[in-house]
Amino acid sequence: MTFKEILTTLPQYILPHHFLSMLMSKFTHSEIKALKNLSITQTIKIYGVNMSEVKEQDINNFASFNHFFTRKLKDDARPVTADINSIACPADGTVSQAGLIEQGDIFQAKGKSFTTIDLLGGDEKTAAAFENGCFTTIYLSPKDYHRLHMPIKGTLTKMIHIPGSLFSVNTATTNSVPRLFARNERVACVFDTEIGPMALILVGAIFVSSIETTWHGVVTPPTIESVRSWQYQDDAPVIEKGEEMGRFNMGSTIIVLFAKDKVEWDATFEAGKTVKLGEMIGKSFS
Repeated sequence: MTFKEILTTLPQYILPHHFLSMLMSKFTHSEIKALKNLSITQTIKIYGVNMSEVKEQDINNFASFNHFFTRKLKDDARPVTADINSIACPADGTVSQAGLIEQGDIFQAKGKSFTTIDLLGGDEKTAAAFENGCFTTIYLSPKDYHRLHMPIKGTLTKMIHIPGSLFSVNTATTNSVPRLFARNERVACVFDTEIGPMALILVGAIFVSSIETTWHGVVTPPTIESVRSWQYQDDAPVIEKGEEMGRFNMGSTIIVLFAKDKVEWDATFEAGKTVKLGEMIGKSFS
């Protein structure tokens, strides 16, 4: 941990995460035209948002900053890989890590790791399905498209909302805070697929207290005291490869889990790589 990372991280331990996120939510959902337009134009300028791929070109037509932040893209902006047995990237972003789950441990950064059981809110049965499987962690920056899509076709079996902190998930914090992704508030979505179980974990962060899915709507807020879960059996949602499954209201991280010997990541799919939704990031063995 560098001195700069320490200075960046330590104040976060005492910040009122959820209160700040509530204030940010009020700001980003404001429909005051001058305020939201200024926020949008500055974000485009500072972060280099590529507006040529956005479906709605006129910023005046976005009701709020959050409406812009969760913007739709043009229909052909993110082609989804059609290669046989291919795994599609679920989001725009940067690969934080990708590798194997080793005896229940998922690598975070710089000697830090967290367990699959902790990540899934203590659900040992669900975690066991991913023992010695593979994972990837993808970070979404403010410039990225913030809707999340399916890597492969899946039938939803369970959703788990796990309460927690809202530390930043940038590089400095990821390198510094132990068990970061297993202590932040998150929503884990478990699917049955043709190659076995798959989990998509949507991790909240500072100023990112709102996570929603296409079948449930907003899952968080409200902030809760204990884990809650939903089981899906009859009429369980079936979501096609490349189809939207959720979104972040502001940026954060998605973690993908597959079972043992089911998926092999592409040789170029490694920490630090910039990725786009829909591109091939690996292949299944089936």
